[in-house]
Amino acid sequence: MTTTTSTSASTSAPAPRTRTRTATRSLLACAVAATPLWAAVALPQAALREGFDITRHPLSALSNGSLGWLQITNFLIVGALLAAGATGLRRALHGAPGGTWAPRLVRVAGLGMLAAGVFVMDPADGFPAGTPYGQPATLTWHSYAHFAAGSVTFLSLIAACYVLGRHFGRTGDRRYALLSRVGGTALLLGNGWAMGGGTAGTLTLAVGVITAMLSVSLIANRFRSTC
Repeated sequence: MTTTTSTSASTSAPAPRTRTRTATRSLLACAVAATPLWAAVALPQAALREGFDITRHPLSALSNGSLGWLQITNFLIVGALLAAGATGLRRALHGAPGGTWAPRLVRVAGLGMLAAGVFVMDPADGFPAGTPYGQPATLTWHSYAHFAAGSVTFLSLIAACYVLGRHFGRTGDRRYALLSRVGGTALLLGNGWAMGGGTAGTLTLAVGVITAMLSVSLIANRFRSTC
């Protein structure tokens, strides 16, 4: 009787390999969900909140005002999703080209977004409604911290996309190699244009960030479907 029970229990229990695969798929799902969530929370606010103009205000500015908690929460949750998804990427890429640095860079980007949610930039240039137009004469320390966190996030995402592009290039997957490089280049150019004071630079930055994040999400979904 004891032998039969033991045999039945061992047969019904998931094999370690199956449990590992399930955990990896769940972690990759975090990275898959990050971009849709970010866009679903940020873009409607950009269109509807009084005084916000995406051609003049970065999406980070949405963390200010009475509804600022929405974007702060968006930063925190999406940052955590990217950090968790990086573990799934590390497992999926284990032993492959880029398998060390791509997950590390995605994790750093996630941690950067978490920090950007904790440290809120100063109100500026007419947003939230009632704020004087133009930039503040002086910036607070948490605004500097926010900009530093944003820079870390952008640079990490750019580098992650190019490392992933190299991975897919070496494995012969041209479609995902192109996707990765487009994501990295979109953010590189969008951020460069914004930092250079280009017209509607905050819009090009937003497009670049979402494009790079979307590349990472689509790549995570590819690995999730094959692991």
